[in-house]
Amino acid sequence: MNIKDEITRDHALLTEWRRDFHSHPELAFEEERTSALVAERLESFGVEVHRGLAKTGVVGQLKVGTGNRAIALRADMDALPMQEGNDFDHASKTPGVMHGCGHDGHTTMLLGAAKYLAESKQFDGTVYFVFQPAEEAEGGAEVMVKEGLFEKFPVESIYGMHNWPGMPVGEFAVAPGPMMAAFDIFDLVIKGRGSHAAMPHQGIDSIVMASKVVDALQSITSRNIDPIDSLVVSVTQIHGGDAYNVIPDEVILRGTVRSFSEAVRDAVEPAMRRIADGVCAAFGGTAELRYERRYPATVNSVEETENAEAAALAIVGDENIDRSPVPSMGSEDFAYMLREKPGSYVWVGNGAGAGGCMLHNPGYDFNDEIIPIGVTYWSTLVEQILPAERQE
Repeated sequence: MNIKDEITRDHALLTEWRRDFHSHPELAFEEERTSALVAERLESFGVEVHRGLAKTGVVGQLKVGTGNRAIALRADMDALPMQEGNDFDHASKTPGVMHGCGHDGHTTMLLGAAKYLAESKQFDGTVYFVFQPAEEAEGGAEVMVKEGLFEKFPVESIYGMHNWPGMPVGEFAVAPGPMMAAFDIFDLVIKGRGSHAAMPHQGIDSIVMASKVVDALQSITSRNIDPIDSLVVSVTQIHGGDAYNVIPDEVILRGTVRSFSEAVRDAVEPAMRRIADGVCAAFGGTAELRYERRYPATVNSVEETENAEAAALAIVGDENIDRSPVPSMGSEDFAYMLREKPGSYVWVGNGAGAGGCMLHNPGYDFNDEIIPIGVTYWSTLVEQILPAERQE
């Protein structure tokens, strides 16, 4: 593996930073301590710092040479509202909040790259280090874009990276096209007429209607969408009734929809509405649907993915690059940035051993072994896309 010597020498320091971030997790738009440390360290490297986008967002600007090209690298900073199950020394000190997705590691790797690039200056152009708040279901990337990220910091492309548990250390997954799914949510109110449970004929049973709707919604994937396309419709909540002997007036169904294609996404909401209305009408009831589009699909552009692959290739070699990973039905708000600028989002192996359990798991921990790999990837990507002028 081709890791830069300067980055290897910083491994212990970067590990210390990462574990400190892990010990002090902060939720979406509350990353005050994290963003303050990020800004302080960037300034110590000689990187120009801009704060305030999306409340706690930080953007570092590093210009070297005379080149007028500019790219951006992005890391997420927020933690999850979950109780950590680990008991190691750097476990979360904040009850009910933990870094269960590795954003502590992502932040550290991008800081490490900023440090290395500011010291080595082996590129020509401008790099923007984008430290984004609120990735976890709150859409911090969308807020940064709406507040002028790319107007204030114009770039030709943007790149993202996420650790991937289960993928061996020293491997990357990179491919053009969809990498992560679009994420939508719905609230479906099934309305009947309440009655005594011993006299159901006097009412319209919302429980029965809801159960039929849950089952019928699965036909959207199997009978309304081309089998070549991917779609998951999951009902994750059912709320209705509070007595053993009363059939309630209504039942609320909630859930999520995952897809990769905008055409599929456009087809789901009317199909859900048609099915719910039809099933409920057959029983004499009604349905009300609230459908909210959250994150779009994360879709890599071709040229930028070739850039990402070239950087990974220089570090881990051809045999350690997965060029056809199965796209994940998980979602990622980096998608909002990729809607505005071409770019590429890669996965870096987090390993299968200690710290290798799945994301959003109370036993998860970012694998510090991969910090130099991520830092070298970022640094190599910049040096390849914005090559330094040759000295004659």
